[in-house]
Amino acid sequence: MDYGVLDSFTPDGSAVLLAGDSRETLQTLPDESIKLIITSPPYNIGKSYETATRLEDYLDNLIPIVDQLIRVLSHDGSLCWQVGNCVENSEIFPLDIFYYPLFKKRGLKLRNRIVWHFDHGLHASKRFSGRYEVMLWFTKGDEYTFNLDSVRVPSKYPGKTHFKPGKNYGKPSGNPLGKNPSDIWNIVQRDWESSLWNIPNVKANHPEKTLHPCQFPIELVERCVLALTNPGDWVLDPFTGVGSALLAALRHDRRAVGCEKDAEYLNIAKQRIAALRDGTLGYRPLGKPVHQPSGREKVSQIPLAWSTSKQETK
Repeated sequence: MDYGVLDSFTPDGSAVLLAGDSRETLQTLPDESIKLIITSPPYNIGKSYETATRLEDYLDNLIPIVDQLIRVLSHDGSLCWQVGNCVENSEIFPLDIFYYPLFKKRGLKLRNRIVWHFDHGLHASKRFSGRYEVMLWFTKGDEYTFNLDSVRVPSKYPGKTHFKPGKNYGKPSGNPLGKNPSDIWNIVQRDWESSLWNIPNVKANHPEKTLHPCQFPIELVERCVLALTNPGDWVLDPFTGVGSALLAALRHDRRAVGCEKDAEYLNIAKQRIAALRDGTLGYRPLGKPVHQPSGREKVSQIPLAWSTSKQETK
């Protein structure tokens, strides 16, 4: 696929980056043109790209964007909304709980509440340290793309057979292609061989790390792309950042469109797409084992693991 980046949408393009606020740029996309919308919106915790405000105001400000997303989502499309917690004075506000009625009111149907677990993050002192975030998977209707076979994981007991007397006695008891990976993503030591998806967050020593403080790991998006779209479908990230969701789509022969108002992030996204085209993209391969410390490392040799999670330390 040609990874030439366009600055306006065209149906026969492959990669589109729309510069500006998504409240405005989303209006340039055709109705029902997108098969998958996947993003991690600002969490209202005062990161460099947002201004913290009252939770009610934060949600109200996103309503025009959500309405545009519903408009551009195809009738058989999916929306994946990945969020964590807003934290105020050590009290947490689980953002997925606040987002659910917002999408349900607009007719979307929740198919899964997926938990993304990671081992590293900022350390709390007044509560237990947060080590997970949530992805809400909605569909626009009851007819939607779901390619389960594309994301199956190997069975724990692949040789297991039916043991009760009958017509199936001695035959394999599980799907020969593997099992459903479940709704907890904790890719631990063997990634696709586990039903838990433990995808490392993009911290300082991650090969995908850029200057963005809360970067999406490409790996987190890839399973959604493989399961919820087909080759040639359009994938949209309305808060593109440095383009990780777009890269996940392009790697698997999907088309990708993103909206980003920060010129520096936009430029990095373009550079990363060019690196993908040239074969030089820094990338953590899907299925690579997560590093497990032996416990024998010297303190001076252990890198400081600072988190890109959007959860706060208090």
